Amino acid sequence: MTETRVAEVAAAAPSEFSSTGRARVRAIALNTFRESIRDRVLYNLILFVLILVGASVFVSDLSVNIESEFTAALGLSAMLVFGAFIAIFIGVGLVYKEIDKRTIYNLLSKPVHRYEFIVGKYLGLCVTLLVNSAVMLLATELAILYVNGGFVRLQVAVLAAAYLVYLELALLIAVALMFSSFSTPLLSALFSFAVYIIGNFSGDLLQMAAISDSVVAQAVLKVIYYLVPHLSNFSFITEASHGKIVPARMALAATVYAVVYIGILLSAAVLIFQKRNFK
Repeated sequence: MTETRVAEVAAAAPSEFSSTGRARVRAIALNTFRESIRDRVLYNLILFVLILVGASVFVSDLSVNIESEFTAALGLSAMLVFGAFIAIFIGVGLVYKEIDKRTIYNLLSKPVHRYEFIVGKYLGLCVTLLVNSAVMLLATELAILYVNGGFVRLQVAVLAAAYLVYLELALLIAVALMFSSFSTPLLSALFSFAVYIIGNFSGDLLQMAAISDSVVAQAVLKVIYYLVPHLSNFSFITEASHGKIVPARMALAATVYAVVYIGILLSAAVLIFQKRNFK
């Protein structure tokens, strides 16, 4: 069945098509999750747990006052760093791998819309990172529990901060997927890392523009500021490691910001992918 025929079916029976469309997206997402596991992505969890537990025991022998803060900061930071590497290095290959292996031809020859392919790939990697982040969060919580000998308020703060970390990673997946829709894995990885670095220091761009004497430099810095996602909106690791819980307003604002930006990035990826010719 061609895409034209699928569109006709969708117009004739929108509810049925919507149901089958969701089923195709789920199938693609599940397949992406399985492929990520085959790439041994989750094996980094073993290393993470060993480092975290070992560091917690080591710090507990050094200082009673900072052991919990160190454990929380280490766990959240490791969750962000490990997750960022997974999001970028796997995300940039989601589309290219299918093209390189020529499996894209078989996939698109079936009644699968290209937007379903993009959304399914995105959700699959999001599930992979969700599992990855959940295990890391559990290890962090258990390490804090071990260091303190019982439940403490810091564990709630870590849980809330981990939510913001995951939102940032979900946004980073969309960035990597958008670049992978039109570029090679190497360039996509470089672009994604650039966005990740600039996004965490986006607030400094306006300050640099203000002190610059060049009109062109000011214009470029301002354009970058408004285009690059402000990943600093999700930064709460330092505060959480000191026991501060993410304010509800900040969590809500970060959620809305992430959803809107992810929607824009996925829409851009779909538009670019729609124009690619695989014949």
